[in-house]
Amino acid sequence: MTAVVHAEAFPGERPVTDAVVREHKLNELEYTAIERLLGRTPTLTELGIFSALWSEHCSYKHTKPVLRRFPTEGPQVVQGPGENAGVLRLPDGWAVAFKIESHNHPSAVEPYQGAATGVGGILRDVFTMGARPVAVLNSLRLGPLDDPRNRYLFAGIVKGVGDYGNCMGVPTLGGEVSFSSCYSGNPLVNAMAVGILRETDLATARAHGVGNVLLTVGASTGRDGIHGASFASEDLTAESEKRRPQVQVGDPFTEKLLLEASLELITSGQIVAIQDMGAAGLTSSSAEMAARGGVGVELDTSLVPTREPGMTPYEIMLSESQERMLVVAEPHQVERIQAICRKWELDATPVGRVTDDGIFRVIHDGRTVAAIPGAELVDGCPMYAPPAEESPKARQRRSLVPVKAAPDLHLVLEQLLDAPTIASKRWVFEQYDSTVRAGSAILPGGDAGVLRVPGTRFGVAMTVDCNARHVLLDPYEGGKGAVAEAARNIACTGARPLGITDCLNFGNPQVPAIFHQFVEACRGIAEACIAFDTPVTGGNVSLYNQNPDGAIDPTPTIGMVGLIDNITLAVPSHFRHEGDAILLLGTPKGHLGGSAYWAEVLDCVGGPPPPVDLAAERGLQETLIAAAASGLLMSAHDLSEGGLAVALGECCIGGPWATTTFGCDVELGQHADQLTDEQWLFGEEGARAVVSCSPQHVAELQRLAASHAIPCHYLGLVAAPDGEMRVRRRERVYAWPVRRLRKLHLDAIPRRMAADTTVIAGS
Repeated sequence: MTAVVHAEAFPGERPVTDAVVREHKLNELEYTAIERLLGRTPTLTELGIFSALWSEHCSYKHTKPVLRRFPTEGPQVVQGPGENAGVLRLPDGWAVAFKIESHNHPSAVEPYQGAATGVGGILRDVFTMGARPVAVLNSLRLGPLDDPRNRYLFAGIVKGVGDYGNCMGVPTLGGEVSFSSCYSGNPLVNAMAVGILRETDLATARAHGVGNVLLTVGASTGRDGIHGASFASEDLTAESEKRRPQVQVGDPFTEKLLLEASLELITSGQIVAIQDMGAAGLTSSSAEMAARGGVGVELDTSLVPTREPGMTPYEIMLSESQERMLVVAEPHQVERIQAICRKWELDATPVGRVTDDGIFRVIHDGRTVAAIPGAELVDGCPMYAPPAEESPKARQRRSLVPVKAAPDLHLVLEQLLDAPTIASKRWVFEQYDSTVRAGSAILPGGDAGVLRVPGTRFGVAMTVDCNARHVLLDPYEGGKGAVAEAARNIACTGARPLGITDCLNFGNPQVPAIFHQFVEACRGIAEACIAFDTPVTGGNVSLYNQNPDGAIDPTPTIGMVGLIDNITLAVPSHFRHEGDAILLLGTPKGHLGGSAYWAEVLDCVGGPPPPVDLAAERGLQETLIAAAASGLLMSAHDLSEGGLAVALGECCIGGPWATTTFGCDVELGQHADQLTDEQWLFGEEGARAVVSCSPQHVAELQRLAASHAIPCHYLGLVAAPDGEMRVRRRERVYAWPVRRLRKLHLDAIPRRMAADTTVIAGS
């Protein structure tokens, strides 16, 4: 049994009562475990520390057993889960660090700072690995834009993401934005960062060396963000607006200095370990570093630089003030570390030391206010295995079919291209800098962003994807489909998928139907990752995403990176030349269940989503990668929401900043004759892509596809610039002026955002 280590209350602290325990969101089982571990009643500081580290956000107490099913190893894995970010191997001694995390609850009550600090936090996760951030991506989910509150949130979130990334000089290379009523009151803000490093410069967050010094580096500590981790671990309610003071405040200019200082500290070889002070601030960074190294730590909070007078050890330990790092160093290196930090106009302050007793100890003015067995603090939270059972309502949804009469199919494509989820996101992208640092090869608006690794011929492709509607209807197939869509997007650029990071956004795990969604989605993700050889290198679980009206649709967002061997052969997603041949890779099956057509046009979220054929998806990936490497492709665009019609429309319209549009002349009649026109045009089964190539390469492309058992259907030709998108099927001809489609596509979001956005915060 662990010997009792005594601690005493800080003067003026409230006594720990049942009411105070409930206020800290600890249940009876957890509080009993704390008393048993300590052998006494905790101090308020200790209670706050446990509240943070045993929150869902930090402990993963409902999800850790499920996450262990993910594949995490492979020859390309340099660093898997358990560190600040995952790292995958690239050629010539290079590596890519990447991670995605959520900042949902803060963004719901303070959209600008919530989103901005989400970007800041994920950038720190990447550069603490020794990687220079080279790209940011984001996945944003909001309620419909006809609601002024949602417009207010959307405007604030996009500005927060853009301002922070732009000030940091990191390009935003991709992302997704979706709208659904389930996100009203609980928007999702998932930020992903990608960094490049030499593999030999990899840094870790593992404290060791008894007597080594702990230093805080960067901004001083304030009262903002206290209890941020626990706030992220509870339902949003009508009272959540009162949590606004717990939202962190970001300063990207300090972060830029911190980035440069951290990278110099890492490459100088003068530090032992480094970790971002993210969720739970100084508490999580110090406790987790110590636990990884199997050591204890002693922190003196009276030494921590603060920007507000009279801060207590409780407040200092739980503050989530931004732009701070915790560094472990040998004592003789402290002055050199401080000199490097001074060069970058930052303070590096010794605040503690590594100990050999395994105790997480906090002292203030000579008084021990917390003394907790460190390993148990980090890993001792009770784990839960909640019941998981699909609800009758979910089964009923899969049997639904539209009752609304289908409009003329000419109008359907226009409605879909005008739907904000499918419409151009130029309104968003133009607020981001996508070309800074001059490494971007494929900009936002395509299937995936692509950037060059400096001084090499190869590049990295990156994307974030999830069709939450498919996950809602069938979490297992939807989970597989999210990984498959991300891999298709990567492969369409000519890159080979390497690995994923995930941001698993779900509702309350204590509701059996919600936990069923989580378990089944993770099962699907794991199977797809095994099939594609794309290990999971880390990520984030965000639970309790619900408002008084219910939970969000389950949204397991997949961030994926891939390697393209020759960046000069990167393939864009839009048509490029009149007269190029258009081909469909994959088999059309006309699956309309769960489709955007049913949801956006026929007001029916129902039916089974398309089953995911993992073998066909892998064959399509290999076909696209080989075709790009052989220089056969002029463009490649995967089929997802809206099916073939939307994919063809987007290929004709061009990217957000295209100066030329192209028409197309396509004939569908000779393929899949059993399908109806609406199935052909708007079915959403996966494992398909629209590609274009020179007519002289058609036969070679068809032979290549056949070698991977992928059907390759000749559809027609790219037509004249600014012409019509023409689709023929038997005696029927569908024709749309491409300029009209482009205008609908580009104007959909700005037109809605032009409504009055003056909304009182919290209304």
